[in-house]
Amino acid sequence: MTIIISGTIDIDSAQMAAAMEAGRPLIEGALTESGCLDYDWCPDPLNPGRIRVFERWVDEASLASHFESRWYLEMRDTIGSFGLRGAAVLKYRVDHHEPVYDDSGAPRADFFTDPA
Repeated sequence: MTIIISGTIDIDSAQMAAAMEAGRPLIEGALTESGCLDYDWCPDPLNPGRIRVFERWVDEASLASHFESRWYLEMRDTIGSFGLRGAAVLKYRVDHHEPVYDDSGAPRADFFTDPA
């Protein structure tokens, strides 16, 4: 079961470039962790000071290990040093995934490969 973490972190917009630079080695470190499939911070182009967070983990054990790692602990302290104004970050369990596009190249909203 894949776990996705997705959300936003709001900081002082004047600190965005510095926050992204400070976060880079922490992102790179998290990507080396066992079970980490994706780990990314992206500035939101429409909301100054908003960072979009996206992570994928292979399972709960990998995510639990990440929460005890230096990469997570330093990230929490680092992001807080840039005028943290709020955060809304959620985790999701994924029991099925499939391509957005079918064999003909058409985008599909339905889960066309799931027999259920």
